[in-house]
Amino acid sequence: MRIEQFEPADASILHADLDSFYASVEQRDHPHLRGRPVLVGGGVVLAASYEAKAVGVRSPMPGHEARALCPTAVTMPPRFDAYMEASKAVFNVFRDVTPLVEGISVDEAFLDVSGLRKISGTPVEIAERLRERVRIDVGLPITVGVARSKFLAKVASAVGKPDGLLHVEAGRELDFLHPLPVRRLWGVGAKTEARLYDAGISTVGQIAELGESRMCGLLGRGTGAHLYALSMARDPRRVETGRRRRSIGAQRALGRRIKSESDIEATLLAIVDRLGARLRKADRLTRTVVLRLRFQDFDAVTRSRSLPDPTDSTETILAVARGLLDDAMPIVRERGCTLIGLSLTNLADHGAVQLTLPFDGDDHAAALDVAVDSLRGKFGRDAVTRGALINRHHGDDAPMLPD
Repeated sequence: MRIEQFEPADASILHADLDSFYASVEQRDHPHLRGRPVLVGGGVVLAASYEAKAVGVRSPMPGHEARALCPTAVTMPPRFDAYMEASKAVFNVFRDVTPLVEGISVDEAFLDVSGLRKISGTPVEIAERLRERVRIDVGLPITVGVARSKFLAKVASAVGKPDGLLHVEAGRELDFLHPLPVRRLWGVGAKTEARLYDAGISTVGQIAELGESRMCGLLGRGTGAHLYALSMARDPRRVETGRRRRSIGAQRALGRRIKSESDIEATLLAIVDRLGARLRKADRLTRTVVLRLRFQDFDAVTRSRSLPDPTDSTETILAVARGLLDDAMPIVRERGCTLIGLSLTNLADHGAVQLTLPFDGDDHAAALDVAVDSLRGKFGRDAVTRGALINRHHGDDAPMLPD
């Protein structure tokens, strides 16, 4: 049986991406900051305005390094509630344009506008109106890429930033794509980029010229085939609506100062508590816990462990997370830790999994989780907390799409 790949006849997929989202909200809400370099976040830069990016500031750069690069920058504390409200307003605009919206994060989404030509105009005309509406209705700049595939639309929006619109015409995809640096391809991080440079490959076009078999020999079968397909503009994925997350996670920057083991563990406790509550609120279960650590030299490692049965129990997740941290603690003592993150993956809907029967009648962990979630929902997340977290602040949760 032959499987047909999805490829629209014209460039009708939009990738809409807000520009320096957090910093743009601050400049919108504080007019005296417009046109000035703005940093959001003190210890670690969560976002930087384009005025700050122009002198080399990036996120997640340590705050002191960012201020050394840009001494005139104004540092603003994050206001996640304001960012979430702005995100909701922008997504309302997206859904008013087309019902086919796939959110990627709180500040970007794919939109499929195929079939709207007779009632709304060409995809480029639709993109122009979308940008204008976001600017007028929400007060924020947004860049839109227009192409035949999700991959190319996302690349186009990245190239078109800031506050731009870039249309990759159907049939001219390779003309646009091949001169670009290899880092524009999904899956090319610093290490892969370095390996490609060592092999004399610096542009997407050179990957296409090398061919799939030689790319597989250079980077391995999976990565090589993936990057070659992208270099030839092959991306058959449709815009998907209503898709649920495959994982949820959170991370906290610890700063450059040496942190004690108790501080690191307390931060992990706070992350687990919040992820457990998110998991139960979304009526999901997890089977795999992934710990991520970043060290003083900016290198990072991940450790993961899978459970025999899926769970939404904070106690179970915490036990696994603590075990992973204990295993990694010798490296932390040697190299220092500047960031800790935790992800819950292999998610499943609660009703789709047969749970293990609670044979132990004295196990009240599930009821305790529900009671604590209810109290925090009614009186605030700090209404009930662990003794180890009293008088500690572990950062606010960044805005995110629904789980």
